[in-house]
Amino acid sequence: MRRLLRPLWVLLALIFLLEAWLWDRVEPIIARVVGLIPLPRLKAWLADSVEHLSPGLTLIVFAVPFIVLFPLNLIAAWLLAHKYFVGATALIVLQKILGVGIVAFVFDVTRDKLLQMGWFRRLYQFVLDLRVRALAVVAPFKLAIQRWMKRFRRRASPSFIQRLRRRMQASR
Repeated sequence: MRRLLRPLWVLLALIFLLEAWLWDRVEPIIARVVGLIPLPRLKAWLADSVEHLSPGLTLIVFAVPFIVLFPLNLIAAWLLAHKYFVGATALIVLQKILGVGIVAFVFDVTRDKLLQMGWFRRLYQFVLDLRVRALAVVAPFKLAIQRWMKRFRRRASPSFIQRLRRRMQASR
């Protein structure tokens, strides 16, 4: 049974790591974009408002981006159901990037308050631990791919390509 579940765990680890990678890459971009917004009072107001909220109400602020972006998932599902695969894929990618960026920004503003709740702190630590485990699950596959690419690059040297061409010409 464990052998059958291994591919599923690897797939879940890859999905989780893709989300984590996207989070890491998009968050600084969103921070720069937010820095360009000429509404410093709005940004200061948001940070100040969260500062005065209780941790429970801060959780609601943190949930707002998920609620706002949920209709995009429904639209993407409708597009898939009607076989608009390119449009659905584009919408899913857009929603993912937008969602991760907005959530990263809101989480950055709300993190300290959210971590005051014991259950949220444990969940946050669990996610961080899960990321470490996912990296461990994927590490052997990543190493194997890196070795394969190294061998391929060595073989694909200019001399390898010339030998391949000679063999093809000789076989004619």
